[in-house]
Amino acid sequence: MEILLWWLPPVVVTAGAMVWVGWAGRARSTEPDRSDAAQERFRAAIERDLPAAARQVHAVRPVRERSTGIAVRPSQRPVPTARDRADETRRSA
Repeated sequence: MEILLWWLPPVVVTAGAMVWVGWAGRARSTEPDRSDAAQERFRAAIERDLPAAARQVHAVRPVRERSTGIAVRPSQRPVPTARDRADETRRSA
């Protein structure tokens, strides 16, 4: 019989979790809050000035080229040799 007492804490925790999930997941009204307090909060939020960071979003930013993952500097590209030029004129079947 004593071994059954070990089951008591998990059963209580499970039952409590089931009650909490049932309460938290209950059906609620989906109507918008049309109270005077809600409308006042909305009016105050709309009339507030935007922070400086939000206003700078529309500033023109330079367009960066997309990275290909290969770091090759234009000044360090290999110079094509005669063999490379010959490979370009070959045709494959």
